[in-house]
Amino acid sequence: MVAHDPVEAELFGSRVLVLSKEKGAALYTAGFYGKPVNVHKPKDISEVNTQLELSLFEAMLLCQRGLLEIRQGGRTLSTEDLLCLSRKSYHLFDELYTVYKDLREKGYIVRPALKFGADFAVYRQGPGIDHAPFIIHVLPNSAEVDPIEIVRAGRLSHTVRKKFVLATIDRLQQRTYYYVFNWWKA
Repeated sequence: MVAHDPVEAELFGSRVLVLSKEKGAALYTAGFYGKPVNVHKPKDISEVNTQLELSLFEAMLLCQRGLLEIRQGGRTLSTEDLLCLSRKSYHLFDELYTVYKDLREKGYIVRPALKFGADFAVYRQGPGIDHAPFIIHVLPNSAEVDPIEIVRAGRLSHTVRKKFVLATIDRLQQRTYYYVFNWWKA
């Protein structure tokens, strides 16, 4: 997405809203950023004619790329301001954002996946165009893995026909690792 001036958005609590319908539609069209307010997975981009709500992950990425400017109470927030707010809103924000950014840089469309009991749902083409083939759970590198949780996540992902992926970050090597689980009956 090439933009001359950053798109303006407003921060309301932990919600980032692009109030301009045209600029919101442009962001959505450019990479399925955000969720059009009151529109569930539009199948046609022309359906996007409303404000756009961005997640804090999307907002951070767009701010870092110089494509978004966020205001709160008449003042423009720096990316550092947004980072501080995001860390208060999300436990493990840094790890989650690292995985989000890595997947975006690999060309995937990344959406929240609370309804699947995971951190992210990952699409190849975009919501409304294809189904997300992966659900991602971000696990801190130092966390212990509970086998029961892995089985539970695997059964859920199998039920919704998605591959369950654990993502961890190696801070020393500055690399994200993905572990895909295949489920089979013995």
